[in-house]
Amino acid sequence: MQIRKLNCLRGLAALIVFITHFSDITGWLGGKLGGAAGQYGVMLFFLLSGFLMSHLYFDRGFNLQNIQGYILARMARILPLYLLVVCASYLLSINGTEGLYAINSADALISHLLFLSGESVLWTISPEVQFYLLFVGFWALAAKRAGYIYVLVVAVLIALFFANFPRWVGEFYGVPYNLFQVLRSLPYFFVGMLFGMHYKHIKVPDYLQKHGFVLVLVLIPLMFPAFSPIASDAKTRMWLSYEVLLVMSAVFFCVVFLVPNNNILLANKLGDYVGQISFSLYLLHMPIIAKVNQYELAIELKLVVSVALSLLVASLCYRYFEMPAARLIRNWANTKPESGPVKQPDTAS
Repeated sequence: MQIRKLNCLRGLAALIVFITHFSDITGWLGGKLGGAAGQYGVMLFFLLSGFLMSHLYFDRGFNLQNIQGYILARMARILPLYLLVVCASYLLSINGTEGLYAINSADALISHLLFLSGESVLWTISPEVQFYLLFVGFWALAAKRAGYIYVLVVAVLIALFFANFPRWVGEFYGVPYNLFQVLRSLPYFFVGMLFGMHYKHIKVPDYLQKHGFVLVLVLIPLMFPAFSPIASDAKTRMWLSYEVLLVMSAVFFCVVFLVPNNNILLANKLGDYVGQISFSLYLLHMPIIAKVNQYELAIELKLVVSVALSLLVASLCYRYFEMPAARLIRNWANTKPESGPVKQPDTAS
């Protein structure tokens, strides 16, 4: 069953990243909406990913057919557009053209293809894919010893805290890797995963389900470095602060468990639309903003044009590339002689 309000939350995450990058690139409002504040949108993405993985798969049998279906769904969701953007960026970069992202060597290309690091917004795909791999182990535990999931999550969080999130960054035979980005992202995947484990089973009292809880989303801009009343380094360390993890987890919990599913602000056609195209919007908005910024236009007009073009390009990409590519992958898997029928991926994930 699709949780409609999460579509809007995904779209909101993409818009947070978009607004932050627009502010950084153009200096809009003195850059107050920038300054790495887009990381809060990425945190929402990771919370959503962990939630949906456990929500969709932990109740399914841990067997070869379901694992194949899971891998197929993840491949169809992430790989086609990511590989297109990475390869196009490489070809443009080595030919001296600034069009997408700076992937200007074969080693950098290999690093992106192996999900070891990422340029600009592409960095988030590596933690996502590596969590997909780790999730198989959690799925196996959920099938037999679900209690160990809590022990493992708590142990990892404590270990990361005392190790101060190890900076495993470097090169291997010239190929760059950045495992620090993965380690700092794990707490958000884990919290989302724990929430997803219990979504179907927790009965929230009716008196706690209030539309007013949607106001908890105001806490996100309140954490932006330019607006935050926080005096500690939590507002600048972000990923390394469990204070930030607590606030973002509370926001996510309230939206998922306390805001009614029919909330008009989160369950509407516009939210469905932006959430649907959010992956394309996320990967393609920065080059569009950078291109629009080259023109001598009023900054407000740049914002309007950037939003319109980003939504248009993301819509076209979703309709004419993302969905056909995902359909092609599913059809290819279903027509392999040695494979049985594979369940189509859930659109919510």
